[in-house]
Amino acid sequence: MQHEAHAQHTGHDHTAHDHMGHDHAAHGHAHGHQAHGGGKVGWSMAAKATLHCLTGCAIGEVLGMIIGTALGWGNAPTMALAIALAFLFGYSLTLWAVLRAGVGLKAAIGVALAADTLSITVMEIVDNGVLLMVPGAMDAHLADGLFWGALAFAFLVAFLITTPVNKWMIGRGKGHAVVHQYHH
Repeated sequence: MQHEAHAQHTGHDHTAHDHMGHDHAAHGHAHGHQAHGGGKVGWSMAAKATLHCLTGCAIGEVLGMIIGTALGWGNAPTMALAIALAFLFGYSLTLWAVLRAGVGLKAAIGVALAADTLSITVMEIVDNGVLLMVPGAMDAHLADGLFWGALAFAFLVAFLITTPVNKWMIGRGKGHAVVHQYHH
């Protein structure tokens, strides 16, 4: 325990296992003042938070597109389902991690909402905007290279734009910085 307190006060990044056995490196969480908005936030931490967000968004979006396409839905309802599932999976990944840290369900939901709402929103606006701008992407089928190529490009652009947003939020003790306090 003293080691953890020392790590928090010195700002050292100890990303191994804490006393509860949580693997912070696997979740992109770090200890120290940087994780809580008390110091300079590195791009690496922001990129890890964005990658976490992107993972949930990608799972939800791809699943929504697969379901909408399989059911023969048009672009608008398919995109709406994909966005809804992106939020659901994005929040669920954080919720699962916070629940594993022993936080009650009501508090964990609050943490997930506080940690991910802006990040997921920015990511969804950007990646869906990119998909709308790529000629033919919205009409491509799951078996088309254009579908997967446009989606990968959209996720890349969303990652590049959302990372500075997450860096800014973490630096102010918001976004994924909220999640870090539950991993000690």
